[in-house]
Amino acid sequence: MIVTERRAVFVGSIAVLLATAGALLAASRAPDAESGTAGSRQRTEAIRAGIDALVQASGAEVAVAYKPLRGRDILLIRADETYHAASTMKVPVMIELYRQARAGRITLDEPIPIRNEFRSIVDGSPYTLSTSDDSDGEVYQAIGKTMTSRELVEAMITRSSNLAANILIDRLGAAHIQQTTDRLGATGMHVRRGVEDDKAFAKGLNNETTARALMVLLDRIANGKAVDAKASAEMLATLKRQAFDDAIPAGLPPGTIVAHKTGNITAIHHDAAIVYGPRPYILVVLVRGIADEKVSAKLIADISRVVWESHP
Repeated sequence: MIVTERRAVFVGSIAVLLATAGALLAASRAPDAESGTAGSRQRTEAIRAGIDALVQASGAEVAVAYKPLRGRDILLIRADETYHAASTMKVPVMIELYRQARAGRITLDEPIPIRNEFRSIVDGSPYTLSTSDDSDGEVYQAIGKTMTSRELVEAMITRSSNLAANILIDRLGAAHIQQTTDRLGATGMHVRRGVEDDKAFAKGLNNETTARALMVLLDRIANGKAVDAKASAEMLATLKRQAFDDAIPAGLPPGTIVAHKTGNITAIHHDAAIVYGPRPYILVVLVRGIADEKVSAKLIADISRVVWESHP
């Protein structure tokens, strides 16, 4: 969901950032960087230095989680701080869809009625979604008809359809989504409701996440442990078809394969990705407090570039 944001921040020049990063490279190892050899520690600190420089110049609040798919180098920067999840909460919705399909509770090709009316978790009052606040309009064209779960999850992940997400959350049950998310070890992710439940928002009942939680979920998918190997492979393929590539992918060499999910609301911009370079890794960047979405996207892309260039 893309909404006009309210605050602006200044991002310093690349020259200043590089100078700051060079100074930070001499810093001692941070307590939340888990790594093995001296060489791997140095690489992790190079990543930290570059990220710290970018974040300091941006003035934003930023959480980062980085982890190679193979190896012990883990970098966590404010990774357990809670952020509004925005559309990143659609990742656990997708996982629960496949879990229920594997359990035989639903089928991915079952027809689901498409409607635009939902119930607030506060008092059960009805609300609808606005097409203008949704990043995808195709599902709205099917109102009064049916779509399959497979089609809905494709729209929810690749085009970040809010309408598809709300229909699936109603079908699966937010409580079941949360139970599966907790069981996978991503306890920092909280899926409480569908999108645009204004009464819930007013009471602070929001979907929330941490960078660590998203890292855990992507790690389960990447390693075939979210539901099972077949389901994980299908989810991974869907994430690779993501349509919005202005954040983490923008900081990578052209043609790099990335499986990821973005999330945007007012003053919030996230991207959570599995990057398939010579040595694949997970990178999650959560940003809060930047008014201009293009500026926040560039910040995430610059962080992505720092990780790529320092990653072994």
